[in-house]
Amino acid sequence: MVKAEVEDSYAEAFEGVYCRVIVTADNKRTLRAAAYDSTATPSVVINRVEGGVENWLSKRETPDGREGALLQFWGQINPKKAFAESLKKFETELSYRIRQDILVKPFTAVYDDLPNAEGKLDMMNRVGHCGDGFEWVEKRHWREVIVVPLMVPDFVIERYVGYARGVMGANFWVMCKTKTALKKVEQKALITIQKVEGVVTPFDVCSAGSKPETHYPLIGPTTNHEYCPSLREKLGKSSKVPENVRYIPEIVINGISLAAVKEAMKAGIEAARKIDGVFRISAGNYGGKLGEYKINLRELAS
Repeated sequence: MVKAEVEDSYAEAFEGVYCRVIVTADNKRTLRAAAYDSTATPSVVINRVEGGVENWLSKRETPDGREGALLQFWGQINPKKAFAESLKKFETELSYRIRQDILVKPFTAVYDDLPNAEGKLDMMNRVGHCGDGFEWVEKRHWREVIVVPLMVPDFVIERYVGYARGVMGANFWVMCKTKTALKKVEQKALITIQKVEGVVTPFDVCSAGSKPETHYPLIGPTTNHEYCPSLREKLGKSSKVPENVRYIPEIVINGISLAAVKEAMKAGIEAARKIDGVFRISAGNYGGKLGEYKINLRELAS
């Protein structure tokens, strides 16, 4: 088998703040709804939070003996401001995801699962007080939890949720000649990445790579036009889409460490290179404008 070539390029990534939690529920339907709803919108590019499902957990792997999901939530760190300001923003945005997407699902619970945390966020301030002063703190499963009284009793969340800094925004592009190849990227490359511990793919397979420059700054990042196959003829020589490429999906990876991110990228790239109809592997980089980390693609290719 002839593998797809890997472009002599690099992916940019940057530092972010994250938390890692276990969500549990009484049944799979509710659990999946809570996990997917709370992590559904990748929003760091518009200064919100984003997340992903790291893994699904059996009853033996959760604090309360119910099936669970291991989730990561990520926020941007503004290098021009004190870290405390970025952390405060992250805490606020995280609380929205928990309150609006998990708390409202019957019989859900949230537990911290971040070893070696840099610090802790007190969930009483922005989640516990949804009980309007009737909430209480107790010990369950050897953890200090907040019980929020609800009309369908009750929501449980560990009082202190850890946070740490990791690496986010790493990416690679899979230049595909056919739609069948594109579908196999999701079936093979994405699943391979998800087996790596400590990483999430907040967009899964993303159709919309962006760029820092835009004619419309009010809406945030806009399409990376030079890599849009439908614009190849219109752009002429300024198009960067190879002649036989019709689709360029992007996979974005966030991880608890640079090592975890590189391991996930390597696994995903190798899986993608073996797919029939994949022409080339590339990545998004912007001359160092977006991130302090540069991950060389060819160093990852075996």
